[in-house]
Amino acid sequence: MPSPYIELTVGDRVIKVTNPDKVYFPAIGGTKRELVEYYVSVGEGALRALYDRPTHLRRYPDGIEGEEIYQKRMPVKRPDWLRTATVRFPSGRTADALCVTEIASLAYCANLGTIDFHPWPVRAGDPEHPDELRIDVDPQPGTGFEEARQVAFTVRDVLQELGITGYAKTSGGRGIHVLVRIEPRWDFVQVRHAGIAFAREVERRAPHLATTAWWKEERGERIFIDYNQNARDRTLAAAYSVRAKENAPVSTPLTWEELVDADPRDFDIRTVPARFAKLGDVNAAIDDRAFTIEPLLEWYERDGAQDLPYPPNYPKMPGEPKRVQPSKAREES
Repeated sequence: MPSPYIELTVGDRVIKVTNPDKVYFPAIGGTKRELVEYYVSVGEGALRALYDRPTHLRRYPDGIEGEEIYQKRMPVKRPDWLRTATVRFPSGRTADALCVTEIASLAYCANLGTIDFHPWPVRAGDPEHPDELRIDVDPQPGTGFEEARQVAFTVRDVLQELGITGYAKTSGGRGIHVLVRIEPRWDFVQVRHAGIAFAREVERRAPHLATTAWWKEERGERIFIDYNQNARDRTLAAAYSVRAKENAPVSTPLTWEELVDADPRDFDIRTVPARFAKLGDVNAAIDDRAFTIEPLLEWYERDGAQDLPYPPNYPKMPGEPKRVQPSKAREES
């Protein structure tokens, strides 16, 4: 027998949702239909976060307890209205990734089991020059959202001193992401250097709370400022992206005033639509102005232009220090 389905009208498109009652989030009984309808309900905000950006997909066709498919390439067989953009990976290989240009794209992908949307920090028209600086405030063992919150406010203070506006969102877990729109004038290496310089300044101001140490053995119980989120082909969950966790949390934009006492557990697939209907996208002004990173590049030079390690799957980069765990380096010496 053919699979049961429903049809949803999304803008000018009709999206077929197959097996709408399939349970994707067993702990809360959340279904595929809920997931698709969620993305439609927050579509304006999600579209702002994803618009014209090459995007990777985390798909769970059988729900979060089934197999994960991390999809970087869109299949050749797809609707002719679904756009793609070509990206180049650190290996030099390329792929045609999803490029979201309308809310129907979100619904279509959610029907394929996409739970998380992970955009590149570039636009399709200029994939070599990021237009977003990403500051990933990442709790380590022994720390949590409260410590991340404290570090995020240090992030805000440093940005304000530079005359830069940063926009905060929950990660959908214990962390916080702060996003800054930047002028697309610099390549990935330069933007990553800016991210390193910024992370070092936060670490300098809050040394007992924040660290730039790439190696986990050196981080201790501190918040890691993951500067490598600005490297090519590294992605973060988009604003309004659901996360593949049992209670279906959502990476939710917050005002800085809200962040003072926010609890990330309050933002999920069932609460965020009502919040969005009431408040809209609280970070809707993010595209109003793009900032320069020249002061951060000056800080990078001020600090001796000392690079930090790339992730292990990247080719060795010019000026990069030895990519070896410090304890192993001591053993070898």
